[in-house]
Amino acid sequence: MDYWFVTVEGGLKARWQKAFPGAQPSTPDFIERNAHSGDLVWVATTVGSWPQLTQRLSLLNVTVVILSYSPQDKEALRALDLGARGYVHTLAAVDVLKQVALVVSNQGIWVGQELLAKVIGGSFRALAQRAEEFSYAQDDYLALLTERERGVALAVARGATNKEVARQLDITERTVKAHLSAIFRKLSVRDRLQLMLKLSSAYERVIS
Repeated sequence: MDYWFVTVEGGLKARWQKAFPGAQPSTPDFIERNAHSGDLVWVATTVGSWPQLTQRLSLLNVTVVILSYSPQDKEALRALDLGARGYVHTLAAVDVLKQVALVVSNQGIWVGQELLAKVIGGSFRALAQRAEEFSYAQDDYLALLTERERGVALAVARGATNKEVARQLDITERTVKAHLSAIFRKLSVRDRLQLMLKLSSAYERVIS
């Protein structure tokens, strides 16, 4: 696998070189002629033709990751829709770049945690609308929580931020954080994303 970076400047940043010592700088025209299936191409959004380039490269089975100085959810979704496998800040740390490469090279998708939470939250809401009852999920997970913790957990699973949860339940953000700590411990999850995934899987069992 070769690593390529397509930028307006046609050069490599120090952190890119450190993450991938064999990486090569490129231009859109050059990359289309020289990239091969299985290569990993990082394309900066400062390149005006990045949407068209992303789409063409993905059709050639080239793995594409988009680099942005100002990451935005809308742009990230557009990049994924065009065939990119990842979307990350241009100045991401070396370790993050390596993690991105590992994930996308193994057919995974890399986006920011905030966007991922929104996507999972949307899926959870859709599942909840289809579920007529939630008894099985309560037996497995929600029954372990107090009534207030259950309300916090479900609000977070729908994609609400701590501030939004506090407003919805008329409690303080500090209280929300305290409830989340208890929820994470009781359900054996590390963070809100794992919580969302666990509750989503419970809903799937209800409607399957």
